[in-house]
This record gives sequence, structure tokens and C-alpha cells, in this order.
Amino acid sequence: MPHLRPICLGKGAGPTLFETETIMAEVKGNGTLTGSAMNGTKAPARFEESPEYQEALRLWQSRAEASPTTGMKYTTLSGKPVEMLYTPQDGGSSPDRFMQDLSFPGQYPYTRGIHPNGYRGKLWTMRQFAGFGTPEDTNNRFKYLLAAGQTGLSTAFDMPTLMGYDSDHPRSLGEVGREGVAVDSLEDMQTLFNGIPLGEVSTSMTINSPAAILLAFYACVGERQGVARDKLRGTIQTDILKEYIAQKEFIFPPEPSMRLVTDMVEWCAKEMPLWHPISISGYHIREAGSTAAQELAFTLADGFTYVEWALERGLDIDDFAPRLSFFFNAHLDFFEEIGKYRAARRIWARELRDRYGARDPKSLLMRFHTQTAGVSLTAQQPEVNIVRTAIEALAAVLGGTQSLHTNSYDEALALPTEDAVRIALRTQQVIAHESRVANVADPLGGSWYVEALTDETERLAEMLRARPVDLVLDVLRPQIAAGHRVFAHEFTGYWEDVGTIASYYRSNLELVRPHPRLMLHDTRWPILTRDEERPPVWLGDHASIEDSLVANGCR
Repeated sequence: MPHLRPICLGKGAGPTLFETETIMAEVKGNGTLTGSAMNGTKAPARFEESPEYQEALRLWQSRAEASPTTGMKYTTLSGKPVEMLYTPQDGGSSPDRFMQDLSFPGQYPYTRGIHPNGYRGKLWTMRQFAGFGTPEDTNNRFKYLLAAGQTGLSTAFDMPTLMGYDSDHPRSLGEVGREGVAVDSLEDMQTLFNGIPLGEVSTSMTINSPAAILLAFYACVGERQGVARDKLRGTIQTDILKEYIAQKEFIFPPEPSMRLVTDMVEWCAKEMPLWHPISISGYHIREAGSTAAQELAFTLADGFTYVEWALERGLDIDDFAPRLSFFFNAHLDFFEEIGKYRAARRIWARELRDRYGARDPKSLLMRFHTQTAGVSLTAQQPEVNIVRTAIEALAAVLGGTQSLHTNSYDEALALPTEDAVRIALRTQQVIAHESRVANVADPLGGSWYVEALTDETERLAEMLRARPVDLVLDVLRPQIAAGHRVFAHEFTGYWEDVGTIASYYRSNLELVRPHPRLMLHDTRWPILTRDEERPPVWLGDHASIEDSLVANGCR
């Protein structure tokens, strides 16, 4: 995009605001300036079409091709090849492309963020996921985190609560309080938030099938504290569709489950207008093995399904869409994740406006929470997880998240200790207050690499969304027929073809943690094969990662 002279509001020092707007109006769609805009001089070609640029590009190419390389394969974490260098032709630089796909922060299509001043008005909410043991135990952890500077609460429930069982049910044996807090009653919920003013803090609750019950508990606790339910702020996950896709913690069949979700959307729109009734979640899909584009495609498809059910109920799009929220993974491929978040905002805004007829600008804003990737943590050398988490958290911030959880370094071993969770929170605080990355809105906007990744992620996600039903059925039928045995050998090329739903299910079935890259010197862990006739391949000092992947048909 050509540079314009600065706007001058005084006399004699430059063009007026009107003159600058006139110059902008004379910028052609291909990025050149008309003769009048150049004060009557001949309009130059775009700089990347100039002989100087072309010669410099040829010189770089010849030198780069002659330079030695490490021999590694250069791909995104999702397996897509990346170029050695990205140029203006890759990221788009013309004014019409800028206004159509990028624009400014806080302006449609919101690629560059939903707030015009980025984080200058408000930092992201630092919301550490916490829950274990009894309600008293978790209440103490909540207070510890708030005292350490956390700005929002996030509640983890144990498996019996997630599945709708009381703690004294026979099926709850051995699971009570193990991976979250046990909540069986309104009294438990009151104990959980004892001494925490719900009118002053926002709360997230990660629960799906019994979400309506837990939300009712929370509203009642608010009333007991004297906080009207229309003043309560927070989010409850309620994303039942991703349970069928990835997490598998569903209780009811899909149709009655969707009716319950829509009931909650309708009720919250009327009774709890500050509450997010759904957190449409790609996180669990990514943890199950999907690529970044697949995470985005399936999450958006779920979101549009919730929109359509609410519209069929008779709700107006602008009455509920502003309170829909999202939940994404922050994985280790720094730039790919940033491109994913930017593409997500753009697709959501476009579809809500053009497909569903939203008129309120707030309906077009994709607000999302991010959690660093649990699947990237290792039990070996757990301190290194601090570095991984910091990289992932920085990607979430530079991608414009509204809320963030950073994993604790010891979570691959057990529930996090106080020291570990403090370091996780401090990681966010260092990013917020010491790194200066929050000073500028969308600081990576205009990076040719980031813009190219944004465009490519959008393209792949849209391709996936255009063909979901038949592919999902094609994948599920043989699985059901084979009694849920691994059927991934019927599909080809996870690494070569990340743009299919089949590759998502293949990765879901095959990827096993700990990752082989981290297990080279530990022969206890096999790489599982796709077929019973092929013997397991064991990693040791004698086998390279590449050889093991080839042996397992992953290359």
C-alpha cells in the first residue's frame, strides 16, 4: 500500500484532511496513484513491479538457493509447507485488499482485533483454570489466585460432576475431586464461592451436559450475596457439539442436548444479559489431534449450528449473538496460531453479517478465551514447559485474545502446585506489563508471513466447512461397522492432506502422547501402529524420528 503524506490540520505545512481523503479516493484498486494524486506526474508502477525490486528478488533467490540448509522439513505444526521468505505478493498490499480483508482494529471484518485501541483500554482477563478436591479446597485456590493478581475465575469440575453424578454414586468411586472440584448441591456451590463477591469478578465454568443446573446454582449463589442475576458476569461452556466430536462427556443424545443449549441461550438473553451462555470450543478438538485449520473449521461449524437453532426458536440474531463466545487452543507454532485467531474473527464477522443478517456491530465480534496447549506439556524435564507455555501465551496475546489461561509446568504430572500456578500467572503478567507487546494494536498486522498464514488458514477452514456432513458420515460408518477399531488406514496422507475431515479423525486415533520427539532416549514408549499386522516400532538411540514415522506410515 503506497504511503500518503501525513494529515496536517494547520496551514501551509501539508495537505488538509479533505485533500488527503481526495488522494485516498484516487488510489486505484491495483495500488497505484493516479496522475492527479501525484500532482500531475506520471503514476509509477507498484514498487514490487519495479525493475529494482525484481532484480533484488532475483539476487536473493540465487543466493538463497546456493546457501546450505539444515535439511529439515519446514512446515507448520499442521504439516503445511512454508516458504523461506514471504513478500508483498504473499500478504496482499493493495488498498482494496486492505479494506476488504484487514481494515483497522475495531472495524469490520475485525481481522486485526475487536477493539480500536487493542489492549490500551483493557488487558485480557487473566483467568487460571482451577478446581480440585472439595469446594473448600478450590475456594482457597481461588482466593490464592486472586491475591496473586488474577483478574477472573475459571472453574474445573470433577468427572462425576461433568457427567451428572453425585459424589456418593457408585460410578463416582475413585474420581471425586480428582481432576476438578466436586459440586453436588447448591450448598457446595455456595461454599465454592464463599467470600468471593460475584458482583465484582467474572467467572468461567467448564461444564457442558449439566450446564443448566450449574448455572442455576451460580445464579442462586449470586442472589444470596445480593447480586441480581442481570449483574452477573462470566461464561459457562455448554458446548455439547464438541463433546460428540472430541471430549466425549455427553449425557443425552444430540437433539435433546441441543434443545437444552437453546433454552439456555434464550433464558440468558432475557435474564442474564452480561453472561455468555456458550463458550464454543475448539480447544478440545485441537487437543484430540486436529490441525489449526480443522480446529477453526469445526468450531465455527458448531457456532453456526447454535446460531441456527436459536433463530429457529424465534430469537432475533442481535438479541443473542453478542453474548456468544469462543475458546481456542494456543499451540506451539507461534505464527500459525496468530493467523488462526485473525482468520477466525474475519470468518465469523462475515458470516454473521452476510449469512445471518446481523445488524448490531456487537453481533459480529468474536470474543474468545485461549488456553495454552496441554498436549504440548511433557512429564520429562517439566521446567521446559514454562518456556513452551510462554511462547503459546504470547501467540494468544498477539492474536488478540480477550481472556487467557496459562498451563502450569507440572500439569503433565499432577494437579498444579501453588508454586507452579503462580509461575503460570506471572508468565501472563510479564507479557502484559514488561514485554511492551500490549502497547500497539495488532503489532504483527501487515507481516507478509502472518497475512499469508491468515489467508491460508481461512481458505482451509472454509473448504472444510463446505463439506462436513458427507465426510463425517464416510468416516464414522466404517468405525461403527468395525466395532470402533482403528480404521485410519482407509484414508491417506495426514501430513500431506490436512485439509480433510478424515485426516482429523486419523490424527485423533493415532497420535499418542508423550510425543516421539521427546522420547528418543526412553524405550518404554512404543509408537502405536495403524494395523495389527504391523509390529510396534520402538524408539531408541538407534532410530531417528523420521525413520519411525516412515515405518508407521506417517510419511
